[in-house]
Amino acid sequence: MSKILFIIPGSGDSFYCGNCFRDNIQAGALRKAGHEVVVMPLYLPFRYPSFKSDTPLFFPATTFYVAEKFFRKGGVPRWLRRILESKPMLNIASSFSGATSAAGLEDITLAMIHGNDAVFSGQVHAMLDWIEHHEKPDVIHLSTTLLIGIAKAIGQRTDIPVVCSLQDEEIWIDSLEEAYLREAWQGIAENIRYIDRFVTTSEFYKKTVMARIPQITDVEVIYPGVDVSRYASKQYPDNPVIGFFYRMNRENGLDILAEAFLKLKKRDTVKNLKLKIAGGYTAQDKRFLKGIRKLLRPCMDDVEICHTYHPDNHADFYKQITLVCVPVTFDESVGLYLCEAFAAGRPAVEPATGSFPEITGDAGITYSPNNSDALADAIEKILTDTEWYERCRENALKMSQTRYCDEVMAERLAKVYEKTKKNL
Repeated sequence: MSKILFIIPGSGDSFYCGNCFRDNIQAGALRKAGHEVVVMPLYLPFRYPSFKSDTPLFFPATTFYVAEKFFRKGGVPRWLRRILESKPMLNIASSFSGATSAAGLEDITLAMIHGNDAVFSGQVHAMLDWIEHHEKPDVIHLSTTLLIGIAKAIGQRTDIPVVCSLQDEEIWIDSLEEAYLREAWQGIAENIRYIDRFVTTSEFYKKTVMARIPQITDVEVIYPGVDVSRYASKQYPDNPVIGFFYRMNRENGLDILAEAFLKLKKRDTVKNLKLKIAGGYTAQDKRFLKGIRKLLRPCMDDVEICHTYHPDNHADFYKQITLVCVPVTFDESVGLYLCEAFAAGRPAVEPATGSFPEITGDAGITYSPNNSDALADAIEKILTDTEWYERCRENALKMSQTRYCDEVMAERLAKVYEKTKKNL
C-alpha cells in the first residue's frame, strides 16, 4: 500500500468540472482500495464534504493573483493577505471561477509552469514545508502539467517521486496570446524532467499531448472509473429524456443540443420527448443561459433546467434520463459524464470528435458534423430503434464493469505508483 498526495486545483464547486471530479474520484477509489490518500487543494477550497481535502489551502487564488499583479517584488502585506484569504473573499472568487480563457491570467499561468518567480517561490516553499512536516508521502500526484513548476520545486528539494496527469492542457494554453503560448509549451517541455511518470485518460489524448510535447515519450493510459453500484438503476423514465450534464456553457455545446431538441419536437417522431439540463454554471455563463431559455421557450413544458449543482447528485441525474448528450465543441480528452451514464445503463449520443469514438464504442452513437441537424438525426435514430437502443444499453453496462469501474482505475493507478517508486 502507498501513501499518495494529490495536488488538485479547486474550481469553486459551482459546476461540474470533469477534471476536478475525476481527481476526487481517483482519490476516493484509492482510499477504498486501502491506500492512504491526502488531497491538497490549490487556488480555491472544496465546499462539499464529498470532495475531501486534508490540508490547508495553498496558492489561494485571491492572494496569488494580487501578488502576481501588484507585489512581485515586496510581497503582499500581512494585513492584506488576511483579508484576501478570508472566507468571504474566497467565496467571491469561487463565484467567478471557471474561466475557459487564460486572458488576464498569463502571469499566473507562466509562474505555475516555470516555477521561477519570487511570488511562486514563496507559495511553493510554504507548501513544501507543510508536506515535509506533516504528510511526507511515497508519491505525489499532480493534477495537470499546468502545475509542473511545483514538480520542479519538489525535485530540487526532495526525493519524492512525482506522477502527473495530462488532461486538456491545450484548451487553456491555446487561449493565451501567441508569445505566452509558445513560452508555456516550452516551459512544460523544459520541466518534464521533474516528472517520473505521466498518466492520461484516453489513447486519443495520449497521441494529442505527445504530438504537442515530443519530449514526453512514455504515457500510461488509465480510463477514469466510477463507483458502479452508486449509479446502477433498472428504472427508466416513462417518456424518453435527453440528459445534458456538464457545465452549462457554449463550449460544452448546450446551444447545439437545444436547437436539436427543438427540431425533434417539430418532427414529433419521438413522442413525448423531454430534455433535462444540469451541471451548474458560473456568473459568466448567466447571459448564455438566458439565451438558451429564450430559445427553448416554445417547448419549456418539456424542458427541465436544474439551477443548483451538487457533486453528490450525479447518480440521481442519470437515473432520470434515457440517454446522455453533451455535444462539446472542443476535442474532449475523455468525458467523465459518459462513464457515469454507462454505469447507469444510459447510452450516449456524442459528436465524432476527440476521444468520443474511443470512449463511447458500442455504448451509443457518434455523429458528424457537430451541428444541430446531425445531432437531431442521431438522437432520432437511437430513440426510434428499440433493439439498437437496447444493445447500446447492454454495452454501456458491460463497459462500465470492465473499463470505467473505480476498482479497475484504482488498481491501475496503484501499479503506476509502485513502478514509479521502484524506478527511483
